[in-house]
This record gives sequence, C-alpha cells and structure tokens, in this order.
Amino acid sequence: MAYVGVVGPSDAAPDELGAAESLGRGLAERGHVVVCGGLGGVMAAVSRGAAGAGGTVVGLLPGADRADANPDVTVAIPTGLGEMRNALLVRSSDVVVSVGGSWGTLSEVALAVRTGVPVVAIDGWRVPAPAEGPPQVSSVEEALLLVDRLLG
Repeated sequence: MAYVGVVGPSDAAPDELGAAESLGRGLAERGHVVVCGGLGGVMAAVSRGAAGAGGTVVGLLPGADRADANPDVTVAIPTGLGEMRNALLVRSSDVVVSVGGSWGTLSEVALAVRTGVPVVAIDGWRVPAPAEGPPQVSSVEEALLLVDRLLG
C-alpha cells in the first residue's frame, strides 16, 4: 500500500474527469490510499473512482470546514491553509499523479519535482527537456503502470 497524491484542476474538462475517475478506481484496486485536495473537479472524480472501488480517500481541504469535502472523501482534514496545503499533499504522497493542468496543479507538480517525489503527468503541463520534469503519459493505463514501477 502506498499513498498516491492526485492533483488536477477543479474546473476540469470532461476527458480529465473521466481519466481521474478511472485513475482513482485503478489506484484503489491496487490497494493504494488516494490523497487529494478534497474538493471538486479532478479531486471529486478521483475520489468517486476510488470510493466506488472500496478505496480510501484522504482529502486535505484548504479551509477550516470538514463539511466542504466532496461526498466521496473518506478522511477529510481541514487545514485552514488555503493553497499552502499543496505542500502537505505532496509531502504526504509516495507518488503524485497530475491529471490535466491548472496553475494550482503546476505548483503541486513543481513542489513534487523539487522535493524528489516522483510525478506522473496525464496530459498535463509540459516541461521542456532536459529538465527534470515528470514523464508524460497519454492514458490512465500508462499512468498506473508507471506508478506500479515507481513504487517497486
């Protein structure tokens, strides 16, 4: 079992939501705990997928109210830290998977790369070579295989 952070935009496109839900399901089926920001968009979709497969979802909420979590979060942790919760999410994860891209997602990917937490990006921000950016994949299946390999 590993803790896999999943990050992505709260205002996500339909294909990103579908990918996030499939990712959550695949992570839960592998016995991993999903860690996310606990709100909407990619966070809600990955939570729905993981919960639907019987998995555990930890939501690190930006505000102080546990009730703000999406309904599929198993453990809601109200941090009161706003966007600074991104660092908690990254540091509590063994691997981070980004789905799509937004400014908040980019900050989480950058924190992970900077602190040595492996990152897998599904159609996310592109970091030009030879930078130490995350490997890019184009499907949930590729992302899950890479997560498996990174976790040994």
